[in-house]
Amino acid sequence: MTAADRRRAILEALSSDKFTTRANLAFEFGVSKRTIDHDLLLLSRKYPIYAIQGKGGGIHVMDNFRLDGRYLTEEQMDMLVRLTKEVSESDSRVLRSILKKFGKKKEDRI
Repeated sequence: MTAADRRRAILEALSSDKFTTRANLAFEFGVSKRTIDHDLLLLSRKYPIYAIQGKGGGIHVMDNFRLDGRYLTEEQMDMLVRLTKEVSESDSRVLRSILKKFGKKKEDRI
């Protein structure tokens, strides 16, 4: 695996999990923590990645970040919100999870 492949895989892991640790990344990719630090430094220049130290700390990516950049449109979001009120509770949970995963937060909308 090249360094570029590893960095892409780190982004994919953070995009889906939203959180990990340097140690986990180093173990997963078979490299040192120093290598992970270098990768994270480079990635943080382009992507919303940040670290929190101490208990409960680790490597995070902003909640609104999506690697593929695909989001629901306002019209799609509005329709899903309306539908959540008209379907069963279990279907409503699924619709809300879709909104959470693919919808932009209000403060991120243009």
